[in-house]
Amino acid sequence: MKYPYIAYSEKIDIQPIFKNLTGDPLEVDMSVHSTLFDGNDTHEKIDVRDQKGFQKRLDKMMKDRHTWGVSSYLENREIVLSPCPQMVAEKRFYHLGLDIIVPLGTPLHSPLDARVKESGYEAGEGNYGAHVLLMHESPDFETFYSFYGHLNKETLPSVGTKVKAGTAFSHIGDFNENGNWFYHTHLQVITQKGLEHGYLSKGYCAAGDLAQMEEFCPSPLSLFKI
Repeated sequence: MKYPYIAYSEKIDIQPIFKNLTGDPLEVDMSVHSTLFDGNDTHEKIDVRDQKGFQKRLDKMMKDRHTWGVSSYLENREIVLSPCPQMVAEKRFYHLGLDIIVPLGTPLHSPLDARVKESGYEAGEGNYGAHVLLMHESPDFETFYSFYGHLNKETLPSVGTKVKAGTAFSHIGDFNENGNWFYHTHLQVITQKGLEHGYLSKGYCAAGDLAQMEEFCPSPLSLFKI
């Protein structure tokens, strides 16, 4: 069985990556149509790379209404990525992950039995910071991978570590270790072909690549349970 159809199998029990998420999420639009970074009657304009300012805005939007939030897969983030020269040069603006917004230090749990394939730190403004790639193997489905960015550097697991489904393997990181991003993880599903085509290091694609994403980096929604 191929991902994402494992979500329909009675043999496969996908566990929540974050425990005890309650209520509806705040839906955060970071697309080219978003007004989050514009100034208007309700908030002041902030620079797209002022992530501490953006976090304060998210906190204000969530207060007493939401305990978690999401930002979309395949969202066109050309405005947010405009300060990133490589992204602009390659026109890679389409978001290949699901951003799950939770408080600093929140533990992440493996959705399936896994082995840590990659665990490391990508330095630099706007990059992944601390990150983990889990490999999921089973007689019941084709091998695939789940990737988690913007984590806590001190809680990264070692490569080769086996992680049982539902077991914590890392935590959400702070600005100084997560690539200077708001508090969240970038959840990306990568197939074997996607890994071979370099999508471990690509969290965005160009418009011309969108037709291949079902084969390389399909939607992570089937893996994200609450």
